[in-house]
Amino acid sequence: MRLLRDSRACRLAARLFLLALLAGLAACQGDNKDANAEEAANNAVPVEVAPVARRSISASYEGTATLEPESQAQVAAKVNGVLLKLMVEEGDHVTQGQVLAKLDDEIPRLNLAKAEAVLRKLENDFRRSQEMFERKLLSVEQNDKIRYDLETQRATHDLAKLELSYTDIVAPISGVISRRLVKVGNYIQLNQALFQIDNFDPLLAVLNVPERELTTLRAGQVVGMQVDSMPGQQFEGAIQRISPVVDAATGTFRVTCEFRDASGQLKSGMFGRLGITFAKHDDILAIPRSALMDEDGETAVYVVVSGASVAAEAKQESNGNPDPNAKSDRGKDKAGKDKAANATPAWVAKRRLVKIGYSDANYVEVNSGLQEGDRVITLGRSAVRDGTAIQVLEAVQ
Repeated sequence: MRLLRDSRACRLAARLFLLALLAGLAACQGDNKDANAEEAANNAVPVEVAPVARRSISASYEGTATLEPESQAQVAAKVNGVLLKLMVEEGDHVTQGQVLAKLDDEIPRLNLAKAEAVLRKLENDFRRSQEMFERKLLSVEQNDKIRYDLETQRATHDLAKLELSYTDIVAPISGVISRRLVKVGNYIQLNQALFQIDNFDPLLAVLNVPERELTTLRAGQVVGMQVDSMPGQQFEGAIQRISPVVDAATGTFRVTCEFRDASGQLKSGMFGRLGITFAKHDDILAIPRSALMDEDGETAVYVVVSGASVAAEAKQESNGNPDPNAKSDRGKDKAGKDKAANATPAWVAKRRLVKIGYSDANYVEVNSGLQEGDRVITLGRSAVRDGTAIQVLEAVQ
């Protein structure tokens, strides 16, 4: 009886030892699984993503240009003289023919008086000459000489009158006095600039557009513009004219846009950011421009896919692979397979080729390669490759 009891005790002890051993192995496997999962998470590259969604996209061309007036004039003196009076100041609106300043007119006035006196004398001489010529008391040569002298003096009189009128400095065009270059009391030389007049209605912005856009732009298309001095404010204009010639040196052509601002906020010399919308697509698949990659003439994106699906796909391809080299995988032990399975990342980046269409400042149309709901990497894509484990930080809507 005693031997029987000892035998049962031994069997019970053996069973307890076996259970303890199995529990220890299970705990080790759990620890390995947690360690592998933590290692996979630590090796994942953090990225930001955005969904492939439907939206409207306007196809447009964007560029920058400096605003310049439609017409501009330098007002110069046509006679010498001292500047006696200024009639306008910088910022004043003037009309064509308006007097802007007055020069000393004493000498031109005296010259005109002298020319008028000589003209009256020659007119009397010519009248008497005609009477004597009709009576045949004067030869044809003498009569013609007096007539030529009279015509010459009339021209001299008109010139003196014109020079007197030049002492009034007048505006050659309508616009705004943008610069005053002289002061009262200055001695003004012939052809010296006194004012600059800019016509701000309209203001022009000239774009140098690449040749590829030649068939998409046309006169009359709406142009939107923002200027740095007034952020958030949009000004609307239109294409005034398009140059028919492409510059062979730069491969661009000139597009002149005009802007009429009744409020007077736009000024010559302002730096404008222009956008010309020439087409619009509604309800199309689109992704942020920041997701695109141009490599070897191809356009691609990185799509976020499940790590488990990638592993399942790889396993399926491995099982169906007739390559003899695949036999080496059969020699792996079960622990190695479990370790590889436990290290599968949650998300993986997959490179995918896409075809794109119209684009605007932020988004681009996707014609093929993606489906609605797919997620593409927008930030951090330079740090990943096809199959890289990733950690999604934020979904940008």
